[in-house]
Amino acid sequence: MRAAIFNGPGAIEIGERPDPRVEQPTDAVVRVVMACVCGSDLWYYRGESPHAIGSIGHEFIGVVEDIGADISSVAVGDLVVAPFIISDMSCPHCRHGSTISCVQGGNFGNGTIDGGQGEAVRVPLAGSTLVKVPGSGHSDAMLKSLLTLSDVMSTGHHAAVSAGVKRGDTVAVVGDGAVGLSAVLAAKRLGAERIIALSRHADRQRIAREFGATEIVDSRGEEANQTVLALTEGIGVDAAMECVGTQQAIDTAAAIARPGSTIGIVGVPHGTVPFNATFFRNIAWRGGPAPARIYIPELLDDVLDNRINPGLVLDFETDLDGTPKAYEAMDNRTAIKSLIRVGTL
Repeated sequence: MRAAIFNGPGAIEIGERPDPRVEQPTDAVVRVVMACVCGSDLWYYRGESPHAIGSIGHEFIGVVEDIGADISSVAVGDLVVAPFIISDMSCPHCRHGSTISCVQGGNFGNGTIDGGQGEAVRVPLAGSTLVKVPGSGHSDAMLKSLLTLSDVMSTGHHAAVSAGVKRGDTVAVVGDGAVGLSAVLAAKRLGAERIIALSRHADRQRIAREFGATEIVDSRGEEANQTVLALTEGIGVDAAMECVGTQQAIDTAAAIARPGSTIGIVGVPHGTVPFNATFFRNIAWRGGPAPARIYIPELLDDVLDNRINPGLVLDFETDLDGTPKAYEAMDNRTAIKSLIRVGTL
């Protein structure tokens, strides 16, 4: 099959990989319909995080083509959402909310396991990993929103849940990438009354407003910190969501959180979390990679009922051959999030 192959920093190429097939009774083979590029993929692309040579991509939706003998939760022909982590949903870690730590799990697109940026994927532990999408005839816009559940919308939701966002809160989202925008939508969904989005880009500000942001702060660093504090009469926000991972973003989240609050941190840290600086304000840090498989069912209902439309973050489209361009568009910030159309329903 044809698939994107990571050949080192800055080198994404389309090449041949072995056709996936059922190897274990708990496997399924999924034909990919849509995939996308994740912000964490850019860390590998830029050479700032290690990645093995080989498969890449961990966000996809597709149609089940074959299943192992032990699979009963999905059937051939089903449209499914694949969370970015393979999990059994029964080990102690999964049961306590950390599917990324599943004792039997793994990561799609890790160089060896098939990646979503390809024509098909062998899905281990398919019965517990894949989530079936009910119904048929879904619009293209809905398919895009379903795709976001595999990672980005689930991660934005994890930021809000980790930060303890609740009805009536004043909150802030640090980061205007796809995860940050999804966190704005998640905070609105959870009932936040004021949502301050930190963004310096007009196109992203527009989506943030559409997703529920009530105020925009278009500065960074100390200026942004002081602006948010001024907006909250010097108190700080009830919940801060860090959705970038850079040192500046981490420090901003720490500066604008009010004493006694929680920071939901989901940006892959490429800096130091300043626990000492927040200790005497009783600020908690909570987060990490999202347990997407746990969140997808509830978010799926909202997408299918048209209560949320997270697919708006997908603003660049290409086919599988254009995957290198999809990376370039996100790397140079001409795209918020790149969609790769691979197959059809």
